[in-house]
Amino acid sequence: MTDLKTQHLLTLAHILSKGGKHNFVNVTTTSLGKEIGKSQQSASLHLKELESGGFIERIQSGRKQSIKITHKGFVELSTLHNLLSKLISKSSNSLTFTGTITSGMGEGAYYMSMKGYTKQFKSKLGYVPYPGTLNVQIKEKKFSEAISQLSNYEGIKINPFSDGKRTFGWVKCFKSKINNKVDCELILLERTHHDTTIVEFISKHNIRKALKISGKSNVKVKISILDNFS
Repeated sequence: MTDLKTQHLLTLAHILSKGGKHNFVNVTTTSLGKEIGKSQQSASLHLKELESGGFIERIQSGRKQSIKITHKGFVELSTLHNLLSKLISKSSNSLTFTGTITSGMGEGAYYMSMKGYTKQFKSKLGYVPYPGTLNVQIKEKKFSEAISQLSNYEGIKINPFSDGKRTFGWVKCFKSKINNKVDCELILLERTHHDTTIVEFISKHNIRKALKISGKSNVKVKISILDNFS
């Protein structure tokens, strides 16, 4: 790839979105600036630089201008597209980390046993979870930050509901495996008392018994992540 600036590529992408691959399209520097998050003056400079580099063609008529991407410009966009597609396809769809089992406040058993949740768990996960959640404390900041980003992904959504007196928040579930042995779901809650260093898991099994562990044991967790964003 030619050493084009990110803003130049964004400008080419904007022109492409307007239909500028084969046709001359009307582009104002004001609208372009808004699209790429720059001033009108910066947008005008980008167009001049792209034109001098042979990435676009321009036809000026008074204050109006029509622009088309050249073959050279389209090759740059295609190369970037192919590179990103390759990187995305090869990127891991899972997150693995280690943590320590810790005691919770006992709220998991109460909330996860509510009919508003259990009906959805049954239909969407295929089972009603064992009462309670397994809490795992993450010690490394890089992993707790990665977990916090999961809220941007679709997961399996358990919708909020009301019992007539109060509303209970959504739950997002992500298929997981602990110690490469027990299938479970990591759950993200719309409302939680935990900070980002504590994550909770549900399963149709009593996870502690299935793992044959007790106390503050260390565990290895692998979480599967769907590419869909919510």
